[in-house]
Amino acid sequence: MSKSAPCQLILALDLETREEALAMLDRLGDSLKWVKIGLQLFTAYGPDFVREIADRGYKVFLDLKLHDIPNTVAKAVQSIAALPVELLTLHACGGGEMLEWANRARADYAPNLNLLAVTVLTSMNEAQLRALNVNNTPEEQVLHLADITLKSGVQGLVCSSLELAPLRARFGNDPIIVTPGIRPAGSAADEQKRIMTPAAAAAAGSSYIVVGRPILKASDPAAAARSIQADLV
Repeated sequence: MSKSAPCQLILALDLETREEALAMLDRLGDSLKWVKIGLQLFTAYGPDFVREIADRGYKVFLDLKLHDIPNTVAKAVQSIAALPVELLTLHACGGGEMLEWANRARADYAPNLNLLAVTVLTSMNEAQLRALNVNNTPEEQVLHLADITLKSGVQGLVCSSLELAPLRARFGNDPIIVTPGIRPAGSAADEQKRIMTPAAAAAAGSSYIVVGRPILKASDPAAAARSIQADLV
């Protein structure tokens, strides 16, 4: 088992407009290295917005959660390969064939890109899984989807921090594991069901933590980002 690298902070840039997003990055400056662009901003502003963020010196995590037939997802990965993106999400529940096709497209067109398969959303709990006719607990379902993902060759996973320990126990330190739903002590949980503090997530084996509102809503976002990163050391 290889030694895991230090955990890193990713800002979830979940704001309404390009102008708000760029103003926030002006306030943050070099207080963090990674920015996550999600569906809202990507749908509104497209690939040019990704390039604009990368041109500011940030590393980009494009969180699109691709889920479609294998050929369509592979073609989407091929298209995204032209962008300055280092992490890209797709849904593990798309199945092994979809994941394999996506990974082949990544290897052919963007070998430096890392794919991340979303397992169980951090906003979901056991009751919501039951409503979808999934009888596993969240942990069981995450482990099941992680097994499918890693057998497909995909580089990493997105899961709640509560599944970090069983994932590391089963799969070791090699897979990238990104954990949203991170809340510094004293922060509101919002709609997240399965959360953990930055320090606890790092100790449990997270490769990257994703934090949004605790930074975006802070009176001093740069100070909030630095404080969170200090907890990761």
